Amino acid sequence: MPSGTSGKPPSRAADGAGKGPEGATATPPAATPRLGQMPEDRDPLVWVLSDDRAGNTSQALGVAEALGWEFVTKDIRYTWAGRLPNVLRRASLIGVDASTGSAMVSPWPDLVIAAGRRTAPVARWIKRRNPAAYLCQIMWPGASGLNDFDLIAVPSHDHLPGVRDNVMRITGAPHRVTETRLAIEAARWHTRLGSLKRPLFALIVGGSTKNRTFTPAMARDLAEQVGTMVRATGGSLVVTTSRRTGREAETALMKALPAPAHLFRWGDTGENPYFGYLAHASAVIVTGDSVSMVSEACATQAPVYIYAPPALITPKHARLHQNLYALGLAEPLSGLYRPWVHPALNAATDIAASIRRALVGDRL
Repeated sequence: MPSGTSGKPPSRAADGAGKGPEGATATPPAATPRLGQMPEDRDPLVWVLSDDRAGNTSQALGVAEALGWEFVTKDIRYTWAGRLPNVLRRASLIGVDASTGSAMVSPWPDLVIAAGRRTAPVARWIKRRNPAAYLCQIMWPGASGLNDFDLIAVPSHDHLPGVRDNVMRITGAPHRVTETRLAIEAARWHTRLGSLKRPLFALIVGGSTKNRTFTPAMARDLAEQVGTMVRATGGSLVVTTSRRTGREAETALMKALPAPAHLFRWGDTGENPYFGYLAHASAVIVTGDSVSMVSEACATQAPVYIYAPPALITPKHARLHQNLYALGLAEPLSGLYRPWVHPALNAATDIAASIRRALVGDRL
């Protein structure tokens, strides 16, 4: 969304509330210092801080949409100083450009939702303008100014030491794939995907990360296992790739896969079928290189199979996968398919519930 624009969430906070895999419920903070602080005659004024990290922004928007309140998106554009550690940036607009600062004007929000380390100094600066503002920070903001945040939601697989009253540990990453959205996308894509042979396998391919490379050999190995599942069941296959897949790996993948019934490569024009794939899938196969992609795959109740060769996966990602396997939310990809169901996973509903308790108590 453009800077300063407002958004209306597609679903209320109750969408999916209370639905979570057993053992995956987020651990709430020990204290909610602003229990029921909001007046009853209005909803909180909500700002979502959006920067150039699309994955971070999606997590913040997922929480905002789960709350069910109107919100305003504030775009953050960084200068070179945005790379400085937060201990130097402190509670300030150091590291953001002039257009970002000019958009930060009163009326100041009651609630700020931000994600990622670089947004944290801006959130803290806003709190200096309205000390009563509730700051929700998704992901660890660094050791600077931790007491400024009312809620810090951190993934359990990050293995952060210590216990703090304002820290909530979550499974996976919050996201925007709700039950309501899946129902909408299922209807929108029914004509194109609804008649495909079942089981319908949705292959979601990420790729290389900062320190790991998705190689053509990995792509062929993935394709072989997926092909085995499709041929053994007589089902159909839909495939989407990402910017990180890379041309060589994507070419190797497509040569080795059975012909997809529907395909959307990175860079293709037209409507992106990603959410339609999730909505219609009998099973989701996802590469394990992205916390967000794996978490979104687990938002459906279909079987989830994670492709996670050791050379592609970091220790942090491996810990997440093990958590999901232990909770019955996913299985490692083996080339074998069995139908099963699991509860939908979305940490956004847990985070939103904690915020609601703090700001409006039991009020609907």
